[in-house]
Amino acid sequence: MINYKDAGVDIEEGYKAVKLIKNHAAKTFIPGVINDIGSFAGMFELNGYKNPVLVSGTDGVGTKLEIAFKMNRHNTIGIDAVAMCVNDILCHGAKPLFFLDYIACGKLDANVASEIVEGVANGCIQAGCALIGGETAEMPGFYKDGEYDIAGFAVGIVEKDEIIDGRDIKDGDVLIGIASSGIHSNGYSLVRKLITDYNKDFSGQLIGDILLTPTKIYVKSVLSIINKFKIKGMAHITGGGFIENIPRMFKGSFTAVIDKNSIKVHDIFKYIMSFGVSEDNMFNTYNMGVGFVLCVDKDDVEGVIESLEKMGETAYKIGHVEAGGAGVCIK
Repeated sequence: MINYKDAGVDIEEGYKAVKLIKNHAAKTFIPGVINDIGSFAGMFELNGYKNPVLVSGTDGVGTKLEIAFKMNRHNTIGIDAVAMCVNDILCHGAKPLFFLDYIACGKLDANVASEIVEGVANGCIQAGCALIGGETAEMPGFYKDGEYDIAGFAVGIVEKDEIIDGRDIKDGDVLIGIASSGIHSNGYSLVRKLITDYNKDFSGQLIGDILLTPTKIYVKSVLSIINKFKIKGMAHITGGGFIENIPRMFKGSFTAVIDKNSIKVHDIFKYIMSFGVSEDNMFNTYNMGVGFVLCVDKDDVEGVIESLEKMGETAYKIGHVEAGGAGVCIK
Protein backbone atom coordinates (compact mmCIF):
# COMPACT_ATOMS: atom_id res chain seq x y z
CA MET A 1 0.00 0.00 0.00
CA ILE A 2 1.39 3.40 -0.99
CA ASN A 3 1.01 6.54 1.12
CA TYR A 4 1.83 10.26 1.03
CA LYS A 5 5.29 9.72 2.52
CA ASP A 6 6.13 7.40 -0.39
CA ALA A 7 5.38 10.35 -2.69
CA GLY A 8 7.92 12.45 -0.81
CA VAL A 9 5.78 14.31 1.75
CA ASP A 10 6.43 13.53 5.42
CA ILE A 11 3.39 14.65 7.40
CA GLU A 12 5.09 14.00 10.74
CA GLU A 13 7.95 16.32 9.80
CA GLY A 14 5.31 18.93 9.04
CA TYR A 15 3.80 18.55 12.49
CA LYS A 16 7.26 18.94 14.02
CA ALA A 17 7.88 22.10 11.98
CA VAL A 18 4.60 23.68 13.11
CA LYS A 19 5.41 22.97 16.74
CA LEU A 20 8.84 24.62 16.42
CA ILE A 21 7.45 27.56 14.45
CA LYS A 22 4.77 28.29 17.06
CA ASN A 23 7.44 29.04 19.64
CA HIS A 24 9.06 31.64 17.40
CA ALA A 25 5.76 33.26 16.41
CA ALA A 26 4.61 33.60 20.02
CA LYS A 27 7.56 35.92 20.73
CA THR A 28 6.20 38.43 18.21
CA PHE A 29 2.64 38.77 19.48
CA ILE A 30 1.60 42.36 20.15
CA PRO A 31 -1.72 43.88 21.29
CA GLY A 32 -4.29 43.18 18.58
CA VAL A 33 -3.41 39.53 17.98
CA ILE A 34 -6.46 37.48 18.93
CA ASN A 35 -5.58 33.92 17.91
CA ASP A 36 -2.58 31.61 17.80
CA ILE A 37 -0.66 30.02 14.95
CA GLY A 38 -2.39 26.90 13.71
CA SER A 39 -5.83 28.25 12.94
CA PHE A 40 -7.06 28.56 9.35
CA ALA A 41 -6.40 32.31 9.36
CA GLY A 42 -4.61 34.95 11.41
CA MET A 43 -6.75 37.54 13.17
CA PHE A 44 -5.82 41.04 14.24
CA GLU A 45 -8.04 43.58 15.98
CA LEU A 46 -7.76 47.32 15.19
CA ASN A 47 -8.09 49.76 18.07
CA GLY A 48 -7.39 53.42 18.68
CA TYR A 49 -7.65 54.80 15.14
CA LYS A 50 -10.07 57.46 13.87
CA ASN A 51 -9.88 56.96 10.11
CA PRO A 52 -7.44 54.09 9.53
CA VAL A 53 -6.04 53.05 6.18
CA LEU A 54 -4.53 49.59 5.81
CA VAL A 55 -1.27 49.54 3.83
CA SER A 56 0.02 46.24 2.46
CA GLY A 57 3.15 44.93 0.80
CA THR A 58 4.52 41.62 -0.39
CA ASP A 59 7.97 40.50 -1.49
CA GLY A 60 10.51 37.70 -1.47
CA VAL A 61 14.23 37.36 -0.86
CA GLY A 62 15.29 36.41 -4.38
CA THR A 63 18.48 34.61 -5.33
CA LYS A 64 20.23 35.59 -2.10
CA LEU A 65 18.75 32.27 -1.00
CA GLU A 66 21.36 30.34 -2.98
CA ILE A 67 24.09 31.73 -0.72
CA ALA A 68 22.12 30.61 2.33
CA PHE A 69 21.91 27.11 0.85
CA LYS A 70 25.63 26.92 0.16
CA MET A 71 26.62 28.44 3.52
CA ASN A 72 24.02 26.27 5.30
CA ARG A 73 22.85 29.35 7.20
CA HIS A 74 19.10 29.84 7.37
CA ASN A 75 18.40 32.04 10.40
CA THR A 76 18.84 35.44 8.73
CA ILE A 77 16.90 34.96 5.48
CA GLY A 78 13.61 35.42 7.34
CA ILE A 79 14.74 38.87 8.48
CA ASP A 80 15.21 39.77 4.81
CA ALA A 81 11.69 38.61 3.98
CA VAL A 82 10.20 40.81 6.69
CA ALA A 83 12.41 43.79 5.90
CA MET A 84 11.55 43.85 2.21
CA CYS A 85 7.86 44.12 3.06
CA VAL A 86 7.80 46.37 6.13
CA ASN A 87 10.30 48.89 4.72
CA ASP A 88 8.07 49.30 1.68
CA ILE A 89 4.87 50.01 3.61
CA LEU A 90 6.85 52.30 5.92
CA CYS A 91 7.39 54.61 2.92
CA HIS A 92 3.79 55.80 3.31
CA GLY A 93 4.09 56.36 7.04
CA ALA A 94 2.41 53.07 7.96
CA LYS A 95 3.16 51.18 11.15
CA PRO A 96 3.43 47.43 10.40
CA LEU A 97 0.84 45.40 12.29
CA PHE A 98 1.29 41.83 11.18
CA PHE A 99 3.20 39.58 8.82
CA LEU A 100 2.57 36.21 7.12
CA ASP A 101 5.18 34.06 5.44
CA TYR A 102 5.15 31.41 2.73
CA ILE A 103 7.90 28.79 2.57
CA ALA A 104 8.04 26.26 -0.26
CA CYS A 105 10.53 23.40 -0.40
CA GLY A 106 11.18 20.04 -2.01
CA LYS A 107 11.63 18.05 1.19
CA LEU A 108 10.73 19.58 4.53
CA ASP A 109 13.38 19.66 7.23
CA ALA A 110 11.64 20.85 10.40
CA ASN A 111 14.86 22.20 11.88
CA VAL A 112 15.68 24.26 8.78
CA ALA A 113 12.10 25.55 8.67
CA SER A 114 12.44 26.51 12.32
CA GLU A 115 15.66 28.43 11.60
CA ILE A 116 13.99 30.30 8.74
CA VAL A 117 11.01 31.27 10.89
CA GLU A 118 13.33 32.22 13.75
CA GLY A 119 14.65 34.87 11.36
CA VAL A 120 11.12 35.89 10.40
CA ALA A 121 10.25 36.28 14.10
CA ASN A 122 13.38 38.34 14.74
CA GLY A 123 12.49 40.57 11.80
CA CYS A 124 8.97 41.04 13.14
CA ILE A 125 10.34 41.96 16.56
CA GLN A 126 12.64 44.54 14.93
CA ALA A 127 9.65 45.95 13.04
CA GLY A 128 7.31 45.83 16.06
CA CYS A 129 4.77 43.66 14.25
CA ALA A 130 3.32 40.20 14.84
CA LEU A 131 3.81 36.97 12.92
CA ILE A 132 0.24 35.70 12.88
CA GLY A 133 0.28 33.00 10.21
CA GLY A 134 1.89 31.47 7.17
CA GLU A 135 2.20 28.40 5.01
CA THR A 136 4.85 25.76 4.54
CA ALA A 137 4.44 23.85 1.28
CA GLU A 138 6.34 20.63 0.63
CA MET A 139 6.60 19.95 -3.13
CA PRO A 140 8.86 16.96 -3.86
CA GLY A 141 10.28 16.90 -7.36
CA PHE A 142 9.60 20.61 -7.83
CA TYR A 143 12.39 22.02 -5.66
CA LYS A 144 15.74 20.30 -5.20
CA ASP A 145 16.36 18.77 -1.79
CA GLY A 146 17.93 21.37 0.48
CA GLU A 147 16.46 24.28 -1.45
CA TYR A 148 13.44 26.42 -0.70
CA ASP A 149 11.81 29.74 -1.44
CA ILE A 150 10.37 32.24 1.00
CA ALA A 151 8.05 35.17 0.47
CA GLY A 152 6.11 37.36 2.84
CA PHE A 153 3.14 39.66 3.16
CA ALA A 154 2.83 42.58 5.60
CA VAL A 155 -0.08 44.78 6.59
CA GLY A 156 0.36 48.14 8.30
CA ILE A 157 -1.85 51.02 9.34
CA VAL A 158 -1.81 54.80 9.11
CA GLU A 159 -4.38 57.52 9.77
CA LYS A 160 -5.72 58.70 6.42
CA ASP A 161 -4.72 62.32 7.00
CA GLU A 162 -1.17 61.22 7.94
CA ILE A 163 -0.37 59.25 4.78
CA ILE A 164 3.00 60.27 3.33
CA ASP A 165 2.71 60.37 -0.44
CA GLY A 166 4.94 63.20 -1.68
CA ARG A 167 2.15 65.74 -2.09
CA ASP A 168 4.05 68.39 -0.07
CA ILE A 169 7.46 68.00 -1.74
CA LYS A 170 8.74 71.22 -3.27
CA ASP A 171 11.77 72.67 -5.01
CA GLY A 172 14.75 72.93 -2.65
CA ASP A 173 13.73 70.14 -0.28
CA VAL A 174 16.60 68.02 1.01
CA LEU A 175 17.19 64.28 0.68
CA ILE A 176 18.61 62.47 3.70
CA GLY A 177 20.03 58.98 3.38
CA ILE A 178 20.03 56.39 6.15
CA ALA A 179 22.80 53.83 5.91
CA SER A 180 22.12 50.28 4.79
CA SER A 181 23.53 47.16 6.44
CA GLY A 182 25.01 45.97 3.15
CA ILE A 183 23.63 44.69 -0.14
CA HIS A 184 20.26 43.92 1.48
CA SER A 185 18.24 41.63 -0.85
CA ASN A 186 18.65 42.98 -4.38
CA GLY A 187 21.12 42.44 -7.17
CA TYR A 188 22.18 38.95 -6.09
CA SER A 189 21.95 37.48 -9.58
CA LEU A 190 24.89 39.71 -10.49
CA VAL A 191 26.62 39.05 -7.15
CA ARG A 192 26.45 35.28 -7.72
CA LYS A 193 27.84 35.67 -11.22
CA LEU A 194 30.84 37.63 -9.94
CA ILE A 195 31.47 35.97 -6.57
CA THR A 196 31.48 32.18 -6.49
CA ASP A 197 33.73 31.31 -3.54
CA TYR A 198 31.74 32.20 -0.43
CA ASN A 199 34.50 30.99 1.90
CA LYS A 200 36.92 33.64 0.69
CA ASP A 201 38.22 36.06 3.32
CA PHE A 202 36.93 39.61 3.04
CA SER A 203 38.03 42.10 5.71
CA GLY A 204 38.45 39.34 8.28
CA GLN A 205 35.14 37.62 7.53
CA LEU A 206 33.93 35.01 5.11
CA ILE A 207 32.52 36.88 2.16
CA GLY A 208 29.52 34.54 2.25
CA ASP A 209 28.69 35.79 5.74
CA ILE A 210 28.94 39.39 4.56
CA LEU A 211 26.65 38.62 1.63
CA LEU A 212 24.12 37.11 4.05
CA THR A 213 24.00 40.19 6.25
CA PRO A 214 20.25 40.73 6.68
CA THR A 215 18.42 43.72 5.25
CA LYS A 216 18.16 46.56 7.73
CA ILE A 217 14.70 47.26 9.11
CA TYR A 218 14.07 51.01 9.45
CA VAL A 219 10.62 50.94 11.00
CA LYS A 220 11.23 52.01 14.60
CA SER A 221 13.69 54.80 13.77
CA VAL A 222 11.63 56.25 10.94
CA LEU A 223 8.31 56.10 12.80
CA SER A 224 9.97 58.01 15.64
CA ILE A 225 11.18 60.68 13.18
CA ILE A 226 7.71 60.97 11.63
CA ASN A 227 6.32 61.84 15.07
CA LYS A 228 8.83 64.69 15.49
CA PHE A 229 9.27 66.20 12.03
CA LYS A 230 7.39 66.83 8.80
CA ILE A 231 8.57 64.05 6.50
CA LYS A 232 7.39 64.79 2.96
CA GLY A 233 8.44 61.66 1.13
CA MET A 234 10.32 58.40 1.66
CA ALA A 235 11.94 55.76 -0.51
CA HIS A 236 13.14 52.25 0.25
CA ILE A 237 16.20 51.63 -1.95
CA THR A 238 15.56 48.14 -3.29
CA GLY A 239 15.72 46.66 -6.80
CA GLY A 240 16.45 49.43 -9.27
CA GLY A 241 18.69 51.25 -6.80
CA PHE A 242 18.61 55.05 -6.64
CA ILE A 243 17.41 55.48 -10.22
CA GLU A 244 14.13 53.63 -9.91
CA ASN A 245 13.19 54.08 -6.27
CA ILE A 246 13.79 57.71 -5.30
CA PRO A 247 11.37 59.11 -7.94
CA ARG A 248 8.63 56.88 -6.50
CA MET A 249 8.27 59.34 -3.62
CA PHE A 250 7.39 62.22 -5.97
CA LYS A 251 3.82 63.17 -6.82
CA GLY A 252 4.68 65.95 -9.25
CA SER A 253 7.43 66.71 -11.76
CA PHE A 254 10.70 66.72 -9.82
CA THR A 255 14.30 65.63 -10.18
CA ALA A 256 16.31 64.17 -7.32
CA VAL A 257 19.83 65.59 -7.56
CA ILE A 258 22.23 63.24 -5.78
CA ASP A 259 25.77 64.22 -4.78
CA LYS A 260 27.57 60.93 -5.37
CA ASN A 261 30.58 62.14 -3.38
CA SER A 262 28.39 62.34 -0.29
CA ILE A 263 27.52 58.62 -0.44
CA LYS A 264 29.43 56.51 2.07
CA VAL A 265 29.83 53.51 -0.21
CA HIS A 266 30.26 50.18 1.60
CA ASP A 267 33.38 48.14 0.81
CA ILE A 268 31.31 45.28 -0.63
CA PHE A 269 30.01 47.59 -3.36
CA LYS A 270 33.53 48.76 -4.16
CA TYR A 271 34.51 45.11 -4.47
CA ILE A 272 31.66 44.44 -6.91
CA MET A 273 32.77 47.44 -8.96
CA SER A 274 36.31 46.00 -9.10
CA PHE A 275 34.96 43.31 -11.45
CA GLY A 276 34.22 46.00 -14.02
CA VAL A 277 30.62 46.96 -13.15
CA SER A 278 30.10 50.60 -14.10
CA GLU A 279 29.12 53.24 -11.57
CA ASP A 280 25.90 53.90 -13.49
CA ASN A 281 24.93 50.24 -13.25
CA MET A 282 25.77 50.16 -9.56
CA PHE A 283 23.47 53.10 -8.76
CA ASN A 284 20.78 51.50 -10.91
CA THR A 285 21.04 48.13 -9.13
CA TYR A 286 22.25 48.54 -5.54
CA ASN A 287 21.69 50.78 -2.53
CA MET A 288 25.42 51.66 -2.47
CA GLY A 289 25.29 52.12 1.30
CA VAL A 290 21.99 54.03 1.57
CA GLY A 291 18.99 51.81 2.25
CA PHE A 292 16.32 54.41 2.98
CA VAL A 293 15.81 58.04 1.90
CA LEU A 294 13.79 60.82 3.53
CA CYS A 295 12.69 64.07 1.91
CA VAL A 296 12.45 67.00 4.33
CA ASP A 297 12.36 70.78 4.39
CA LYS A 298 15.85 72.28 4.45
CA ASP A 299 15.13 73.80 7.88
CA ASP A 300 14.60 70.32 9.37
CA VAL A 301 17.76 68.66 8.04
CA GLU A 302 19.97 69.09 11.11
CA GLY A 303 17.22 68.05 13.52
CA VAL A 304 16.31 64.93 11.56
CA ILE A 305 19.92 63.79 11.22
CA GLU A 306 20.65 64.45 14.89
CA SER A 307 17.56 62.52 15.98
CA LEU A 308 18.42 59.57 13.75
CA GLU A 309 21.97 59.47 15.03
CA LYS A 310 20.72 59.42 18.63
CA MET A 311 18.82 56.25 17.71
CA GLY A 312 22.01 54.65 16.40
CA GLU A 313 21.46 55.31 12.71
CA THR A 314 24.04 56.70 10.31
CA ALA A 315 22.28 59.47 8.41
CA TYR A 316 23.47 62.32 6.22
CA LYS A 317 22.44 64.68 3.43
CA ILE A 318 22.77 63.04 0.00
CA GLY A 319 21.11 65.59 -2.26
CA HIS A 320 18.15 67.83 -2.95
CA VAL A 321 14.99 68.16 -5.03
CA GLU A 322 14.63 70.40 -8.06
CA ALA A 323 11.32 71.26 -9.73
CA GLY A 324 10.88 69.97 -13.27
CA GLY A 325 12.08 66.92 -15.06
CA ALA A 326 11.49 63.41 -13.81
CA GLY A 327 14.01 61.04 -12.34
CA VAL A 328 17.42 61.12 -10.70
CA CYS A 329 20.53 63.08 -11.58
CA ILE A 330 23.68 61.69 -9.96
CA LYS A 331 26.63 64.01 -10.17
